[in-house]
Amino acid sequence: MGILFDDIIFGPVKSRRLGLSLGVNVLPEHHKFCTFNCVYCECGWTHSAGADSDSFHSREDIKAALLDRCRLMAGRGIVPDAITFAGNGEPTLHPDFAGIIDDTLEVQQEVFPSAKVVVLSNSTTLRNPEIFNALKKVRNIMKLDAGTEKMYQLINKPLVPVDLEEIVRNLAAFKGDITIQSLFMKAEVDGQLIDNTTEEEVSAWLGHLSKINPRMVMIYPIDREAPDNNITKVSAGTLESIAERVRALGLSVKIYS
Repeated sequence: MGILFDDIIFGPVKSRRLGLSLGVNVLPEHHKFCTFNCVYCECGWTHSAGADSDSFHSREDIKAALLDRCRLMAGRGIVPDAITFAGNGEPTLHPDFAGIIDDTLEVQQEVFPSAKVVVLSNSTTLRNPEIFNALKKVRNIMKLDAGTEKMYQLINKPLVPVDLEEIVRNLAAFKGDITIQSLFMKAEVDGQLIDNTTEEEVSAWLGHLSKINPRMVMIYPIDREAPDNNITKVSAGTLESIAERVRALGLSVKIYS
């Protein structure tokens, strides 16, 4: 089944990466909507890469729910470090995503000007100029789990026609104003060996980072229940070895193990 959020606003929760984070789920609650079908996703398997527009919460309802929760928190003296778009899949799939970002920035400035507005995305919708320009207004944490096209297909299982080369090219268009998140894992899924910690994979992944030049790289192992539980958590030593190679590129990196 996976873990799904049953409301627009959730939390705030203590995030190991973002501090006190108020979550925003702009996607329908009944199942996951995503352009990926990642073998490690805590939301479970993807049933659809999209939805009818009337199955999404309206832009107006999302803004109202966020404003109500922020005012309630402010009245209690609770100040989040981040307002984070996550939830039941890929948040940029909402048809009014760009407008929702503008609304969120208005609420943030009114109630919690010190909080960051953060979007967690899988990077597949960046070819859309409206989405790309909206994301440039906030802090982005973008997924990049593989070095080669083969491993990208095995781990992320894209449901839309976007290859790894295009994703890297679009991430590089942020000109460094971006954070990359990468999950390292070993698994056997449907008889296929999956390992993005090999020399071939790590070297290719580092090459992508050199092109993207992100402000920060976040690396971590599997930490929660996944739709396919035949996944081995990589060691802290493996992550540190990979992190050292990121530092050698002159990039900042944090390990979340």
